[in-house]
Parts: sequence; C-alpha cells; structure tokens
Amino acid sequence: MDFRGRRHERGSNWTDPEIVELLQLWSDESVQIELESSLRNQRVFDRIAHVLREKGIFRTGDQCREKIKKMKLEYRRIKDNHKMRSWKFYDVMDRVLANRPAITYASMGGAVIAQQVFQGPDAYLQGVPVGSFGPASSASARQRKRRRGGKTSWSHGGARCGGQGSLDRALASFLNWQRSAEERLLSLEEARLERELQAEERREEREERRAEQERQHELRLFSMLTGALAAVRQAAPTTVTTPTDPRVSPQAHSSASLITTAAPSISSSLSQTPSEAPASQAVSTQETTTLTPPTSVKASKTSPSVSAALTGADSPGRSIYLSNRGNSIRQHEGILQEGFAQYALNKHHDTENPDGVINMGTSENKLCFDLLLKRMTKPDMLHIDPSLLQYSDWRGHTFLREAVADFLTQYCSAPNPLKADNVVVMNGCGSLFSCVAAVICDPKDAILIPTPFYGVITEDVHLYSDVKLFHVPLDCEADGKDSRPFHLTVGKLEEGLIKAEQEGLTIRAVILMNPHNPLADIYTLAEMISFLEFAKRNELHAIVDEVYMLTVFDESATFHSVLSADSLPDPQRTHVMWGLSKDFAMSGVRLGTLHSENRDLVEALAQLGSFHGISGPTQHQVAQLLQDREWIDEEFLPANRSRLKAAHSYVTGELKSLSIPYLDRPATLYIWADLRKYLRESSFEEELSMWRSFLRHKLVLSCGQAFSCSLPGWFRIVFADQHNHLQLGLKRFREALKEMEEKSASPDPRSVKDASEESETSVKEDSGDSDNAATVNSTSSPRQESADQLKEKDSPVPDAASLAPKEFELLDCQASNHAEGLDSLIGTLRHQIRSSDWLEKNTPELSAGEDPEILDVFKALLQRAKK
Repeated sequence: MDFRGRRHERGSNWTDPEIVELLQLWSDESVQIELESSLRNQRVFDRIAHVLREKGIFRTGDQCREKIKKMKLEYRRIKDNHKMRSWKFYDVMDRVLANRPAITYASMGGAVIAQQVFQGPDAYLQGVPVGSFGPASSASARQRKRRRGGKTSWSHGGARCGGQGSLDRALASFLNWQRSAEERLLSLEEARLERELQAEERREEREERRAEQERQHELRLFSMLTGALAAVRQAAPTTVTTPTDPRVSPQAHSSASLITTAAPSISSSLSQTPSEAPASQAVSTQETTTLTPPTSVKASKTSPSVSAALTGADSPGRSIYLSNRGNSIRQHEGILQEGFAQYALNKHHDTENPDGVINMGTSENKLCFDLLLKRMTKPDMLHIDPSLLQYSDWRGHTFLREAVADFLTQYCSAPNPLKADNVVVMNGCGSLFSCVAAVICDPKDAILIPTPFYGVITEDVHLYSDVKLFHVPLDCEADGKDSRPFHLTVGKLEEGLIKAEQEGLTIRAVILMNPHNPLADIYTLAEMISFLEFAKRNELHAIVDEVYMLTVFDESATFHSVLSADSLPDPQRTHVMWGLSKDFAMSGVRLGTLHSENRDLVEALAQLGSFHGISGPTQHQVAQLLQDREWIDEEFLPANRSRLKAAHSYVTGELKSLSIPYLDRPATLYIWADLRKYLRESSFEEELSMWRSFLRHKLVLSCGQAFSCSLPGWFRIVFADQHNHLQLGLKRFREALKEMEEKSASPDPRSVKDASEESETSVKEDSGDSDNAATVNSTSSPRQESADQLKEKDSPVPDAASLAPKEFELLDCQASNHAEGLDSLIGTLRHQIRSSDWLEKNTPELSAGEDPEILDVFKALLQRAKK
C-alpha cells in the first residue's frame, strides 16, 4: 500500500466520494458514542479505515482522524466567524456536531454510563438518501430511548439522593473539570492543526516558487538552444550555397530571427570570417540596444552589449497589451535588479531560513537598526496633524525643506545659510535623477558619466525620459600620470565630450559622485571645483551625488561638499543630491533631496513632484530626525562610523588573507575588489559566470559589468552587515572561489585546445585593429586587453552561463570548413550538453514526472528548430 510520500500522511488530497464514505461511517450513532466515551480513539479510526479499505478506499486510521479534525476545524471557523456557509459538507457537520451526544453520568456499580441523546433531523449530504450517515432510526424510537434514559436516570437519582448527595456533587465537579479540560485540549489541538496547516501552505508556496523558477530556467535553456540551432541553420546555407540555393527560404530566415533577440549576433559571429566580425558585431549591437537602455560610447559596445545579450535571454516575451515602450520597460532587468530579486525570494534568516541567500551586493547599512528603533519610537515621532494628512507643496512641506536646508548648511559646511526655497524633496534620489534628466534633456540627449558608476542611474534617466548615458571609461591601473586606479581627471572628461560630439550626440550634463559608487573614492574640493569649471566651460549641468557624505568612518579622511565652496563656478547649473538611504541607514524610508539655485529647474521639478511625493507623517518624522543634532552627533554618527570601521577591517582582512587586491578607501558601505585572477579568460561572459557561481553558493555580490566597468573581473562587496552574516557570506565566498580554482585547474582538454587555436587565429586577424575608448592602457596582463578585442576574439553567444552552472562555448566554428560548420556546431553543443552536470540532473524526462508540460514544450521547441 503506497501512499506516495509524507504529504499524504496528514490526511490531505481526499476526493468528495471518499469524504462522503468517511462521513457515513464517522456519523454513525454508535461510533459517536464510542468516540465521546473514550479519550483514546485510535482503534475507532482504525476500524473506520478497515471498512473504507473494503470499499476500495485505501486510507490509514491516522489519515481518517486527521481529515475529521481538519473538517471540524473548518466547520468551527465558518460557524464562529459567521461566514457564508457555502461549504458542501457544512450541513452534515452541523447536524452531527450541533446535536452532539449529551453525556450524563451516574454511578451504577462503580461504572460511568454515557447516554446518547440525539436531536434534530436526519443527516444528509447533497442528494445522499436519508439514513446514509449511520443507521436509519425513526423519531419515535429516539423518543422512546430518550424517555427510557430519563427514567433510568431519575430512578437511580431518587434511590441514591439521600445517601450519596455529596458523592454526586463531587462527581459533578469532576465532570465539569473534565469537560473544561477536554475543551482546552480541543482548543490546543485546533491551534496545532492551524499552525500545521499554515506551515504546510508556506511549504507548498515555497515549493511552487522553486518549481516555477526551475521550469522557467529549463524553458530559457531550451529556447536558447533552439534559437542557436535556428540561427546557425539560417547562417550555414548562406556561407555554403549560392544566393539562388532553393534550400534557403525567407520563412526560415524570418522565423529564426523571431525566436530570440540575440540570434542576429549569433549568426553573424558564426557565419562570417574574423575580418568581417567587427562590422557585423557593430550592427548586431545596434539591433539589440532597441530593447535596452542605449549607451553611446564605443566602450559600451563591449560590456553593456554583452550584458544586454545575456539579460535579454531571461527577459519575458512581448506582451500584446503593452506599447513598444511598455514592452521595453517590462523586458528590461539589470544585473543588480536580478541579484536583488533572487535575494528577495530566499532571504537569509538566522533561525527561520539559515540556508537563505546572504546579500553582500546591495548597498544598504544594516548595522544601526537598534539606534534607529530607539529614536524612531520616541513620542515626538508619533505626532499627527491635519495638515500631514492633506495635500502639500509638491516640493515637500515647508517645515521639512527648512530642516533639510539647516541640516545641509551645518554638515556641508556651507559658508552661507542655504535657503529652503532651493530645496526639493522626493521619494528617493532615483526619482530625482529621473526628474532632473526630464527637465534638462530632450529625448535622445545624453549625459556624460565616468565608468564604473552605479548602474541603476541608467534606468533612472532612460525609462521615463529616453536620455542616454555617455560613458567615459577610467583606467583600472595607475600609471605615471594617474596617482591611483580609476582616477578621474578633467582631461578624461574633455576626451569623452569630444568623442560624444563626434558621434553626433548632444551632451546636456555631467554626473559626478562624491564619495564615489562603486569606487568609494573621496574627491578633494579642488578636484570637484575643476570638474565644475569643466562643466561651466561647456555649458553643462553638473549633477553632484553626495549621498555618502556622512559615511566616512576614518579620521584620516575628510569629505568636502561642493556646497562648502565660497562660490560655485556656475551656481545655476550645479545641482546637489543627498538622501537618507546611506548616511542614516534608512533606504526603506525613500527620501531624497536636491539643492539648486536655479529657480526654473526647481519650479519644473515641482510640476513632477506629484508623481514622486512623500507622505505627510514621513516628512514629519524626517524633519524631527534632522533637527535632533544632539542625537546625530553624540549617538548615531559615532556609533555608525565605529561599526562601519570594524566591519570594513574584518572584510578587508579576509580579502588580504586570500591575496585579493582591492581599493582601500575609508568611506561608503562597500569595497571595490579585483577578482580577475579567478577568471579563466578575460571576458564579461566569464565574469557573469563567476557572479552566478556566487549566487549558486547563496551569496549575492555585484559584478563590474553592472557598473559598466570597462574591464571584467571587478566586484563590489558590501560590508555594512552584522558580523555573523559577514562570516557566513565570506565562508560562501571562499567556497565559491575554491570551486572556481578547481575548475580552472582541470579544464576540458577539447575546450582548451579549441580555445587556444581560436585565440591564435583571432590575434593574427585582429592585430592591425586600433583600440577604442574602452581600452585600458596596460601591457602587464592578458586580462587587460581592450574590450573590443575580447569581443571579437570570444565571439560570444547569448549567455548560457545564466541558464546552467556550466557555460556553453561555441568554439572553433570559424576555423572549421564552411561545409562542416553546422555539423561542428551541433557536435560541440552535444559535447557541452553531455558534460553539463545541471542537464544530467534536470532532463525533461525526469522533470516530466512533476510537470508533463515541460517535456511537451521541449519537444515542440525541437520540432520548430527542425523546421
């Protein structure tokens, strides 16, 4: 007798006919009497299960008992809460439980006798004949039984009334206690069942989410393989046959191009010779950027285009209900958003979910909750005024803007008091970036920004306003001119502006971050003034992001805000941002501020403020917090800086023990670390594979391409978390690196051979190509080659590393003969599929047991590829 696992041991998955049979036996009068007269009723339910087996219903006594308990619980929930009584079994349960046998006790020969008194009509259930539940008995027979029971009780009571009055009272007291004890036991049992039901529902929800993720994972893999095969089938005849070859059909070309957005780049890279590859790749890059935020620097044709191809495979299909812009927004998901989504689905908790994901990729300060809890629960925070519940100035309440102006005047060391009329408050700095881009730029205009930079700014300025970011790559290695890695200079900004103008773009502004994200660099006031003078010379707006200005935790470093300057080069085009998310560890409050002396810009932002407003009570709490300088200076800032410094020292110590280079900066919440030595090859595909390897070890980090870094292998590691979480996260970090080293130590011989041959061929073909703006000036390491050369040499396909633990590599396709190109590709794919551990554990046939649709979908995809 196989009940297929533990899920069925708790009495779940009963069909309606099985429940009817169970209720017929359970509602029997004799069964009810026996259940009421005994505390242990397992043998009763065992007999019920035996009768059910004779009727062909294979259930155990435990299952029958649990099912009845759940039905009792459901009945009481409906009855107690006065809900709609549409449950099909409510009437039956009501007739049994509402006419429960009234237990009377009398002492006869030392025995306790339970007498049954049933009231009400006979049981029925949706057309079941009268008498189906228990033996049929007439009303007169029940009345005779009731009278007989009454006479017996009175006769015995009268006979012993005089002699045993005290004994009866004692028995009555005992019975009352027993009844109350049974009621308490029943309530405890109901509570236990309720908890088990909720726990089972949570387990089922987690299982459903996991199964859905696996199904989507598999479907993306199958779609990728089908798209690759279709694209190669489209490209192979073009190179083998003449244009009049009848085997090449327009339908095949059109269907192949519709299967996946990355198919054009695959086919071009596979079908053309190395000398033709750069041109074809440039065309495919422009095609793929129609669904992703465009970036116009030539450097963006390496890292962003790779990431666009990689994330494009995971994006949902086109919706007929949305516009082109709506579909573009829906299909866009950056690496930072994807990592946080994985974390949100399976958050680590010390007790409830110890195997959950540790997030060391999202820049949040999780060290000061105790300080904030104590301050935010003080009485002055709970004030509610009518004006707080009504519409206000969309720039923010006057009292809040005054508090922000006073706060910035003090902590930015402004020479003169800042004015509240120059302050705009919105729900986060992301909203401010979006609104500022909308009012200073026209669609298709661009903003200059050094790379690497906080990648979400791309979505902030593009999704609403269709404004591009023009990248100015910074060198990752210090040279004779630059005193530190990734050093920003006015000369580099000038070069980037010239390149943008040569490409026909209109540059409206430059974005400057101080302290920097993700480098954590602190620029001096002299450097910032030189950048502002560059903006003034070229009539550019300067958007200065200073959200980490108070997150400097070492006394040796000093931050100087641009608002501390005696005079700004161009006050009308200088706009300074600050918020609570970083400096006050309150990223969930969603409040960002902008200070600008440009009245026109402030008025334009006020028109957009209705879309980005903040609730009145929140504004009151923030104003109270900013005005409490004693708490800020004596409690919060010293404790916050001390904790950040301790966490930073711990993480950097672990990095030193692993001999991992990093930028040692005494500010912000993160460390910019160099993991290039763990890459098997210097490519953004390999970097993304490393990022997913960390994710498989339940650890979220942020890889360099999420920040548009010009060279792969750099990662941002957030350290502002509790010590035990940092310990667990770094343990998983070491395990992932060890696994990568083991894989690098034992590579696949065929892949190594093919890769080396392809590398030699590509180097010979591309030796005459000139480098572009993304090139990092260094000759000390092969990992520092230009990103364009890497792209030409690697001929990347859409990211299979995002679909499986081991990436698929289309190797040596260009070196093979044209007639054997398709066979070579299919053979390579077969080899990679057979060597993939993930595919061995997740074949469609094995998954068909849980969801038969998976096998059908895979077969349909294969048939479409064959066509």
